[in-house]
This record gives sequence, structure tokens and C-alpha cells, in this order.
Amino acid sequence: MSNTSFRYVDSEETVAALPFSDLIAGLRAGFAEGCVVPVRHHHHMEKHGEPDATLLLMPAWSNPDAVDQYLGVKLVTVVPGNTARGIPGLTSTYILYDATTGRQLAIMDGNVITGRRTVATSALGASFLAREDARSLLVLGAGRVASLIPQAYQAVRPIDTVAVWDINAETAGALVRNLQAGGLRAHVVSNLEEAAAAADIISAATLATDPLIQGNWLKKGTHVDLIGGFTPHMREADDETVRRSRVFVDTREALHEAGDLVHPIANGTVDKAHVRGTLADLVRGNVTGRTSDDEITYFKAVGSGLADLVAARIVYSVVR
Repeated sequence: MSNTSFRYVDSEETVAALPFSDLIAGLRAGFAEGCVVPVRHHHHMEKHGEPDATLLLMPAWSNPDAVDQYLGVKLVTVVPGNTARGIPGLTSTYILYDATTGRQLAIMDGNVITGRRTVATSALGASFLAREDARSLLVLGAGRVASLIPQAYQAVRPIDTVAVWDINAETAGALVRNLQAGGLRAHVVSNLEEAAAAADIISAATLATDPLIQGNWLKKGTHVDLIGGFTPHMREADDETVRRSRVFVDTREALHEAGDLVHPIANGTVDKAHVRGTLADLVRGNVTGRTSDDEITYFKAVGSGLADLVAARIVYSVVR
């Protein structure tokens, strides 16, 4: 890395450097290898007249014995009140450094890094947990991250039908039109219970604070993927969903950061042992993912600095 120069990588370059097939493969290797990921910093920002906001600082760096030494930090603002303003609620920047010298290498579009690594992480989880023949996908949410879910899942499963639900029907319609333009059979749904009962895979990327998915809706063999909730006050699925499922997480931080697990563990619906393992456990073969076509599987992700660093390394390898 000694002969490299500083780069600013814009959103278009970042997207082009991260096709989902390459990113999912990179994440699989990255979670197997591991890196140093300190606990992320959460800073609460009080707001008047709208929901409170959050500042996240997410560092990660290579293990000391890794051949290439990188350090990355992602800065993220999450502002739920932006929904009413008609602008995205999440904004982020990623800074990549040479971990040997501490020299800055690149600034990248953190929104692209976040969105693509988030859905790619879920798709990697689904490669172990969703049925091999899963074809129908229900997406909850129609924002920046949710819009990427179908493409990521197509990299690991033969998805040919996508249903979209969003609290804003117009936003859901816009996503459906984009998916149709890309050749997918897609449609908007308003009855979430019926849509959930029919889906092979349910993937939620919302900022919901009350459960949207009810466990008694789910058919045998469903895979539930919860992306959006990243604080103890956020919920996308109810306790019954957890109780009925074989549960995995991206990292152990989900046990105390994600409301979808914090609440059912705290109220005794399940205990921590109900969570069978992490994504690293799955890729290393330490645990078995899906064990039958009938069981319901569940993957809860809160995001990892490891996944950010993997994505940033891929981008940098392409653009430097």
C-alpha cells in the first residue's frame, strides 16, 4: 500500500465496484477471517417536534497477522424525522486508512457502503438459512436499503417474484416499477398478513418501533430476515416469530442492540441459547443453518464494522 495515493470515491464508482456476487463472496471470506471490531459508539441526539436522532461511529481494523493492514471508520447519522421531509433518514461517510502507517487512503460514499453491505450480509445469511428453492420474496420497506434487497437475494436464491409493502403506498409503487423495469415480477401489497403467509422469504428494512410481522402468519419453511431495527426500541417482528424460529444473528451485539431479540429474551419468551449462532459461525461451519424444508429460520442483523471494512477494501482494490 506504500505507493498508493488518496482517493475520493463517489457514489457511482462505489456502486460499480460492489456487484453483489463479489461482495457476498468477500463477506463470506471476511466473516471467516474476522477482524478487530470495537463496540460501536451510539450518540443520542435529542430533537424537538420529531423523533430523536442517532450518531453512530463504527471502527474496524485488520487482525495484526493479516497480510494487508487496513483501518476503516464509518460515521452515520440516523434521522427518522427526515421521512416527513421527503429525504433519506440515514447518511454516512466511510474513511479508509492504511493501518500500518495510519495514512488516509480514501473517502467513500458511506451510504452506498452501508446499503450494499447490509443487504449482501442478509443474502449471505440466507445462503445458509433460506430454502434452496425459495422463489417468492416479500420486502417490507421501500427506501434506499430495501430497494436493494431483491437484487442481493437474486445472487443466492432463484427469486422470481417480489411483493413490496411500505407504510407509504406511493413509495412502494415506485420501487415496484423499478423492479419491473429490471425484469422482475413485482407488485405492491396492502394486506401484510396475506403477503407474509405466502412468501418464501420475508425481508424487512424499516425503522419500525412496533412489530410488523406476526409469527402466527408464517408458513412452514419461511425465512425471516430483519434488517432495519438497530436499537432496543425498534421492532420489526413479534415475540412469536422468534419463538417459532431457528434464530441466527450477524454478530453477538444483536443480543443487546436489537429490540427484536432484547424484548423476547427479557420477557422470557426465549433465552439467549435460542440464538443458534452468528454469521461467522455459519461460514466457518461451526453451526448448521437450515436443517429441514419445514422449519422457520430467522436472521437478525444490526450491522458490523467488519462488513463495512470488507466492502471498502473491495472498492479500494478496484479504484486505486
